[in-house]
Amino acid sequence: MSSTFIGMPSFPAAARQAVQDAQLRHNLRKATHTIRGKRGEVVGELDDWAELRDAGRAIKDRTLRHLDRYLEQLEEQATGAGATVHWAADAEEANAIVTRLVRATGEREVVKVKSMATQEIGLNEALAQAGITAYETDLAELIVQLSDDFPSHILVPAIHRNRAEIREIFARRMAEWGVPAPDGLGDDPRELAEAARVHLREKFLTAKVAVSGANFAVAETGSLVVLESEGNGRMCLTLPETLISVVGIEKLVPTWADLEVFMQLLPRSSTGERMNPYSSVWTGATPGDGPQDVHLVLLDNGRTDTLADRVGRQALRCIRCSACLNICPVYERSGGHSYGSVYPGPIGAVLTPQLRGVQGSMEASLPYASSLCGACYEVCPVAIDIPEILVHLRERVASGPGHAAERAAMAAAETVLGDHRLLHMAQRAASAARGAVPRRLPGPGAGWTDTRDIPDIPPRPFRDWWREHEKERARGGGSGDAGGRTEHEGGDR
Repeated sequence: MSSTFIGMPSFPAAARQAVQDAQLRHNLRKATHTIRGKRGEVVGELDDWAELRDAGRAIKDRTLRHLDRYLEQLEEQATGAGATVHWAADAEEANAIVTRLVRATGEREVVKVKSMATQEIGLNEALAQAGITAYETDLAELIVQLSDDFPSHILVPAIHRNRAEIREIFARRMAEWGVPAPDGLGDDPRELAEAARVHLREKFLTAKVAVSGANFAVAETGSLVVLESEGNGRMCLTLPETLISVVGIEKLVPTWADLEVFMQLLPRSSTGERMNPYSSVWTGATPGDGPQDVHLVLLDNGRTDTLADRVGRQALRCIRCSACLNICPVYERSGGHSYGSVYPGPIGAVLTPQLRGVQGSMEASLPYASSLCGACYEVCPVAIDIPEILVHLRERVASGPGHAAERAAMAAAETVLGDHRLLHMAQRAASAARGAVPRRLPGPGAGWTDTRDIPDIPPRPFRDWWREHEKERARGGGSGDAGGRTEHEGGDR
């Protein structure tokens, strides 16, 4: 069973180890580039993609502004349709609610639909402590669970594994969890999928309780929506007698008309498909059809605090498409485990520190796990300005204990950059001492130079060069560096 990320090292330490794994980098590059290419093709088919993106952003922002009202509407509609609604302030409370509900059924096993919310709260581990076994039914989540691994991608949790590794995991571990892998199992994708199908079918047909999340919750009818590619979710949502859905409060959309926008944005951004192969919708309990005991656990777990942050709240627009992961050069090289959270990549770097706070070393390191290239913002289907949030969170981290030197450096930089005379004096001083500048700075500065090259310092500031250039030209001599390259054109930099 996969473990929680609690206790993982900070991003620099984890990433340093990950980038030395050539197989990991190969697996990630191949997978992310394939998904990225498919996304580009289907997005390019829509002339109104920019308008759809703006609509998605506007709907999410409007929903977040009136979240209290829409949550009450969702509760009223879901309750009226036969569901029982529970409110969970944090992970501990959510886990306690789900555990109590499962115990009330008398069952000791549950099947699960892929759910980021349940991973976020460590539900599998909480259920295990209560003597309840949770079986993941999503293929990638199954691989992660059987290998006692951590998920490393929002959409494809086992993206860091190749076919040979998956074959070995199935052959070695499936028998411990139920139907074993067939003898002579190869690494052909069809063979692996068939082995998983047979293994999971037993779980689907015997489980009495299912646990799910939801991609969206529609307030006007109290309906929940799960979008998937394999059909395992539909099996979990229809066959068991009891269904427990753990849903983050930011997953709301007010109306079905609003949902239509995201039904176009999400599949294209996540899997590069025009529509999801399976779209399941359920509203409370229907007599004689599907689960008869339906529970909805609405999860806060730091979301209200995030909503209160004027800049950071835009992270709550996220629809978990993972497009930002697939385009990010940092994620492509370091992998998802380096982020120490179920939310890896650029969105994880801004979401995790807000949900957990930045007091821990791992959380405090995440806002710096980015080159700020802005590619994540360009592909985000709901226009989350991730670089803006990263800088905002860096400011929050730097304002805390242990960053006195950084604050002093920034204050000095503000003073110098705000006065052109001081800036000129500093540039002259730097040029005069250019030969003595070390390639690696000591003390707190080492954190910068250990991962970057210090730019070469020109022998004289540009202002001085320009002044001499203009004087020379006034004397009729043309450019001070006429006939050849200048110091500022690269030759002496």
